[in-house]
Amino acid sequence: MSEADDLRARTRALLDDHPPATTPRAVFLAARFDAGLAWVHYPPGLGGRGAARSLQAVVDAELAAAGAPDNDPRRIGIGLGMAAPTILAHGTEEQKRRFLRPLWLGEEVWCQLFSEPGAGSDLAALSTRAVLGEDGVWTVNGQKVWTSSAHLARWAILIARTDPEQPKHRGITYFLCDMTDPGVEVRPLRQITGEAEFNEVFLTGVRIPDTHRLGEAGDGWQVARTTLMNERVSIGGSAGPRESGMIAPLARTWRDRPELRTHALHQRLIPLWVAAEVARLTGERLRQQLAVGQPGPEGSGLKLSFARLNQQISGLEVELLGDEGLLYDDWTMRRPELVDFTGRGPGYRYLRSKGNSIEGGTSEVLLNIVAERVLGLPTEPRTDKDVAWKDLAR
Repeated sequence: MSEADDLRARTRALLDDHPPATTPRAVFLAARFDAGLAWVHYPPGLGGRGAARSLQAVVDAELAAAGAPDNDPRRIGIGLGMAAPTILAHGTEEQKRRFLRPLWLGEEVWCQLFSEPGAGSDLAALSTRAVLGEDGVWTVNGQKVWTSSAHLARWAILIARTDPEQPKHRGITYFLCDMTDPGVEVRPLRQITGEAEFNEVFLTGVRIPDTHRLGEAGDGWQVARTTLMNERVSIGGSAGPRESGMIAPLARTWRDRPELRTHALHQRLIPLWVAAEVARLTGERLRQQLAVGQPGPEGSGLKLSFARLNQQISGLEVELLGDEGLLYDDWTMRRPELVDFTGRGPGYRYLRSKGNSIEGGTSEVLLNIVAERVLGLPTEPRTDKDVAWKDLAR
């Protein structure tokens, strides 16, 4: 029996033992994880079978055909796309067994405590401090910003400065932070869309046991790079059929509203449609490459094109609609559980897409990564590379 046939048989056995129509959602998802069918490329006992990543499609197709529930991946995207692969790559066996199961089941939502008011594009300049006490507990003080889903999160991936005597890319340590700690304060950041999906997070005397350190002390930047590479793939490389994503509502409006069409708009729409399809196919190729390894810098290029395309497509959609494009559906201040590009109106898509060139790495930073790590161009001069962080001008 081939590996694909084995997974198909295991999935059908899961469906026979836990019929989706009569099994509570939480029970079905737990059974799926325990059967190793959550993410098949993960090791046995951690939701996987140690199989090729590409074979996940075999399991997903069987489950979809049977109407099985999913784990609401858009709501827990940070956990699935960023925290989980980092914990798998750098965590202890105890950390993997403690965190991966409730993460995948959606029982514990995760957020990312990386960016700071003075360390956004230059993330390694972060100043949040963590000091190890004699009791083996780290005390963290600082501020993080642009934290998606912090108002929902149970856990956070956190990087903090642990040795200011080292240059900025060293002396950083990576932690798993309990968001229910009394020293964690989450405040909403209302955005141009009217919503507050982002937050600022203040950390005051937050105590993190050393058992919640991920990787070696001082090696947090290398751990964080695993997170960032996975983040850019998860943002820019999501799977979908032809004409999905932001191009879908624009193409639908073009077909349904012939009175809005002009030759000039048509000349702008076609290149964007083609570019969206190229980006989709490039994302598919990148996912196939991931089947045999970890994400590399190529994900930065994909995320870069994702941001540009979203902004260009949403701008054309607003322009196509004319006066209608100036309308906005709802300015109510709320704290949503997820970003819903296609479920809202064109005004929302236009405004929200402005953040695509900032979140997950600014477009300027990603251009540097593509230039240096993909194209092999000379690096920019960096005068602060070997200077202790405490001596840097801030």
